[in-house]
Amino acid sequence: QVQLMESGGGSTQAGGALKLSCAIGRPTDERLCMGWFRQAPGAEREGIAAIEGDLSTVYADSVKGRFTISLGNDRNMLYLQMNSLKPEDSARYYCAAERGCWVAEVQEVPSYEFRGQGTQVSVSA
Repeated sequence: QVQLMESGGGSTQAGGALKLSCAIGRPTDERLCMGWFRQAPGAEREGIAAIEGDLSTVYADSVKGRFTISLGNDRNMLYLQMNSLKPEDSARYYCAAERGCWVAEVQEVPSYEFRGQGTQVSVSA
């Protein structure tokens, strides 16, 4: 089992920034792909960022250049730095993990084996 817990959501105005964190509980020998996805009310889940074990990253076009995914030095924390936020970024954000993963595809993140409970992000105009 991989346990995930997000924190850091909140409210901000357009153009602002937020940083999400995800605490990762896992066996130390697990090879994981990690990622973030979001879901707004009435919308489908959208994979937005993913990171592989070798720290390669991929992003959805909707967030590329504004969001940055990273792992903590001990690889027990996953982060999402969100800059230049827009109202359309408002959603519930989830971190997710896939075991035995070698290549991360951002569109697959919503289907990853494990996910957290999510954290809400609201951006006002």
